[in-house]
Amino acid sequence: MMVSRALALAIGVLVSAGCGAQAISLRPQARSFTPRDYEEVYDAWTRDADEFEFGALSDVLNVTATFQSWELRWAYVVRYAHDYSLSTEARTEMLRASLADAEQHHRFFVTLSGTNFRESDLSREESAWRVLLIDQRGAQSVPVEVQKVDPTAAEKVYFPSISPFRHAYRIVFPAFRPDGSPTIPPDADYVLLRFTGARGVVDLRWEFTAGPTAPPAD
Repeated sequence: MMVSRALALAIGVLVSAGCGAQAISLRPQARSFTPRDYEEVYDAWTRDADEFEFGALSDVLNVTATFQSWELRWAYVVRYAHDYSLSTEARTEMLRASLADAEQHHRFFVTLSGTNFRESDLSREESAWRVLLIDQRGAQSVPVEVQKVDPTAAEKVYFPSISPFRHAYRIVFPAFRPDGSPTIPPDADYVLLRFTGARGVVDLRWEFTAGPTAPPAD
């Protein structure tokens, strides 16, 4: 049960969009992570932003999102397998399944809070916010899943933006559009995760660097 929950994670107006965040590579490459590397990789793939309403002098929405990329998934599995003393076979299978899913889905672990707690609940029909994934050409994709999360003790460690004062979600986008084109083109310079509505717009931005594609490790 614990491993399956972890696998789901691993598989699974004004804008401030993480200014100065390092550029990362979206290309699948073999990795040689140690358990200690997870925090650094987590920071590299995590963005946060606020939408500020001058009239109310308060934050309308505060969002933190972790892009569960190929690299993040690899580091997560290494850390999780170490923490829970998984066998080599279990770790290998967990990594294989997670990386296979990465070829089909772009997953984000998101925590957020707003001035109106009910309106900022993305799982409610009356949520004040719509979520989109936008590539550099402006093409928009809508999520195929927005799952509200009741975080476990482990998730609170691996995703430290979790808080009693924030909602937590897994937001999933398809890796390919219905016409077969990639949701995030392989030559993309950046991608935006946008939270938009009548109260404002919050964009989280991941900038990518080009890098050689290497086959995954055995």
